[in-house]
Amino acid sequence: MVLDDLGSSLRGTLDKLRGKSRISEEDVDEIVKEIQRSLLQADVDVSLVMELSDSIEERALEEEPPGGTSARDHVLRIVYEELVDLVGDSTEIPLENQTILLAGLQGSGKTTTAAKMAWWFSKKGLRPAVIQTDTFRPGAYDQAEQMAERAEVAFYGDPDEDDPVKIARDGLEATEDADVHIVDTAGRHALEDDLIGEIEDIESTVEPDRSLLVLDAAIGQGAKDQAREFDDSIGIDGVAITKLDGTAKGGGALTAVDETGSTIAFLGSGETVQDIERFEPDSFISRLLGMGDLKQLTERVERAMEETGLEEDDDWDPEDLMKGEFTLKDMRKQMEAMDNMGPLDQVMDMIPGMGGGMMDQLPDDAMDVTQERMRNFSVIMDSMTEDELENPRSIGASQVRRIAKGSGQSEETIRELLDQHKMMAQTMKQFQGMGDGDMQRMMKQMQQGGGGGGGGGFGGMF
Repeated sequence: MVLDDLGSSLRGTLDKLRGKSRISEEDVDEIVKEIQRSLLQADVDVSLVMELSDSIEERALEEEPPGGTSARDHVLRIVYEELVDLVGDSTEIPLENQTILLAGLQGSGKTTTAAKMAWWFSKKGLRPAVIQTDTFRPGAYDQAEQMAERAEVAFYGDPDEDDPVKIARDGLEATEDADVHIVDTAGRHALEDDLIGEIEDIESTVEPDRSLLVLDAAIGQGAKDQAREFDDSIGIDGVAITKLDGTAKGGGALTAVDETGSTIAFLGSGETVQDIERFEPDSFISRLLGMGDLKQLTERVERAMEETGLEEDDDWDPEDLMKGEFTLKDMRKQMEAMDNMGPLDQVMDMIPGMGGGMMDQLPDDAMDVTQERMRNFSVIMDSMTEDELENPRSIGASQVRRIAKGSGQSEETIRELLDQHKMMAQTMKQFQGMGDGDMQRMMKQMQQGGGGGGGGGFGGMF
């Protein structure tokens, strides 16, 4: 995630304050230096870094912690509030009829972002359309068409037309029934005069309600000049930061936001159309500091339930898990829902007490291994009989050998699946004995970052 190294180093520094009731000048000095070092390494502009660190230092030394608040929690709150202020508000994106123009250099991820945004609007109940005007980059039309098809949204482009302004005009007419028009423009490898002129012509033709600058999270200090030129030519209302799943630093994108006086609209990660979210400063910084993001987690769970078909499945009710036997069919439904929630490292970041410091301790490929394991488990279940799925305890050695041969998986992996199911079934039994008060106490513990108890659920798979 963007600024992930900052989050990791800040968590390590703040953990040194555990157990302290008061904070010294030396403690504050160490924290401020760590913030400065991390932000500068992330390519955040020096002036922004000094402004932020000065504010944190002043508040940490002058403000008295509220009664009963530890020194660590007091400083964590200050750092949280100042970082939220640094990244600014979220770009206003109303759920209404509008035209959005996307600008940016070649390779910034505009075409992918256009489809992702269209998918996002479609999930909000609007009818979006993507209009591809890039006549410069080979393959731009085909890529845009394929991405729009994956997003299941309307698309317009004309691979035989050389005039991008005409494509934009024709596209608006051809998709006039759409609620939201997203106009994707051509990029270049640098800020060339013909690129700026072309975008200005398209902008005057489509008269967008807002123009978004698409920036690769790894842009670095070059984002400052890029943002200024685009802002001077068409005016930038917001920024979409892309490729947050890489090793991006991300500070250049924050610098660009400050340079244009705009805000962040969307965050993109991954290659699928679902890998996008609205930028919410509170949620973003909460995840950065390991505090979780229950709002985003809830939205992903609801979307996963819908896409997995759990809400319409008459044969499966999540509440049944709290009553009868927990079968392999139930486990498969949970796995499908988890898969639809997106990359596991992103999901973990949203769970209070599970992301942040805990994620720092895991190997870089831990989540990839887990997802591969889930896929293997699914293949194994495909080779089981209906009775075996309903009664996994009845599976003996001869059945394990038969399932291994049919699935192409090792007998050891099949036993791992059965062990995992047994662990999850035991956890479900613990939940069955819980009253409302017990559940509330458990959720409160998670909210406070204490994590959950036990090794059941998908925790045993990490």
